[in-house]
Amino acid sequence: MADQLSILPAGQVIPTALHLEVQQSYLEYAMSVIVGRALPDVRDGLKPVHRRILYAMHELGLTPDRPYRKCARVVGDVLGKYHPHGDQSVYDALVRMVQDFSSRYPLLEGHGNFGSVDDDPPAAMRYTETRLASVGNEGLLNEIGEATVDFTGNFDNSQQEPIVLPAQLPFLLLNGCSGIAVGMATNIPPHNLGEVVDGLIALIDRPDLPDADLFRLIPAPDFPTGGEILSLEGVQDAYRTGRGSVPVRGVATLEEVTGRGRQRRMAIVITELPFQVNKASWIEKIADLTNQGRIEGIVDIRDESDRDGMRVVIELKRDVQPAVVLNTLYKITPLQSNFGVIMLAIVNGQPRQLPLRELLQTFLDFREETLTRQYSNELEKAEGRAHILEGQLLALENLDRVIHILRNAPDGTTAKMQMKEDLEFSDRQADSILSMPLRRLTGLERQNLQTEFEEISQRMEDLHSLLDNRKELLKSLKKICDRSNVNTPTRAAPGF
Repeated sequence: MADQLSILPAGQVIPTALHLEVQQSYLEYAMSVIVGRALPDVRDGLKPVHRRILYAMHELGLTPDRPYRKCARVVGDVLGKYHPHGDQSVYDALVRMVQDFSSRYPLLEGHGNFGSVDDDPPAAMRYTETRLASVGNEGLLNEIGEATVDFTGNFDNSQQEPIVLPAQLPFLLLNGCSGIAVGMATNIPPHNLGEVVDGLIALIDRPDLPDADLFRLIPAPDFPTGGEILSLEGVQDAYRTGRGSVPVRGVATLEEVTGRGRQRRMAIVITELPFQVNKASWIEKIADLTNQGRIEGIVDIRDESDRDGMRVVIELKRDVQPAVVLNTLYKITPLQSNFGVIMLAIVNGQPRQLPLRELLQTFLDFREETLTRQYSNELEKAEGRAHILEGQLLALENLDRVIHILRNAPDGTTAKMQMKEDLEFSDRQADSILSMPLRRLTGLERQNLQTEFEEISQRMEDLHSLLDNRKELLKSLKKICDRSNVNTPTRAAPGF
């Protein structure tokens, strides 16, 4: 081995202890997985693959008012431009953003078979179609641009992609997130939009709002598959510390149904299951436990679920107490389970476990930053346009002098210099006057210029007020939150 190494030029071999090399390499790998794959960003609530899918669809113009496009086309764009990994992993991420039983507010709309709560697999990407949902388009991409968020080069620097999307709502709380990184994991439950917006507005109005008041506004998660939360103790532990256990139970009722042989029997009817419980596997487990004799009193199990909702009928024997069977189902099947909350996300490039208040406040700080950047860019454009309009209006007031200069100037450059000297125009104003069509000289066009100038001047005053007064900026932020709350459908939070 020493003889083989000695043939290398001097200075190219660096002796390194094996344990130090492995330690450094594994640390780099771990950070790559934590930051670049498994954990969401606290600002827009997205992992890199989800962010790249949404941005690629935005570039393709797949807005809610446009036709659906094949998922294979979307996956191809994401792989070729931004995410050079396996196509199946990208498609799986896309599918989850379509499924209404996986996301509280799906960011994409789908056309075709995207799987079911029974864990049926989706159809191949060449058969399914997708486009942006309204909440995803308006809530994440409506303000996209270098004026609001920073962009960076993709894997080969041939494209630019956003580091974060300008989210108008805290999607990390609304849709939740789960992921397993190296040495850490995240498991954030979904929440109700109306409750989260109420909490945000309360924090804007009262930054020192007591935790008890905040927890009354956001009392508990709101799972897309429903279910009942049995205790608030685990929820409040999670909200205070960023970690807790939430007991969730399916919704069951007792009904008298027509069973085998057209006999009337009592039955337990399940209409909601805990989040992430596979209905088909749960039914199969009940059947196995019944055959093993661990659950007694069940005659038949029927899945009567349809497009209108879930309905699983568990038919009972005549001499059985339904409450006993139901308690057994709660005890030894996933009809009652614990949702382990770990509110872990990327904050300033580092993974952090966040209490509810800190998570909301971090989002508000980000939202304030994006609004400031957006309004500053709008103000800069408005000032530029007002400068041009001011020059054109001044030219119309001195129309005879402008015509005289144009008539006697040998060329455009001379005319431009003469106008700058005589009428004190800037370069941009002089250029706009030289390119102004003759129709601008009509009375109606003059009035249009004056009206536009007045409207832009008023907008500039409003923007200065927003940027110079933080209270006005926060009022604008509150209005946007309220508007988002009105435009997005919600349902009531699960009962207790």
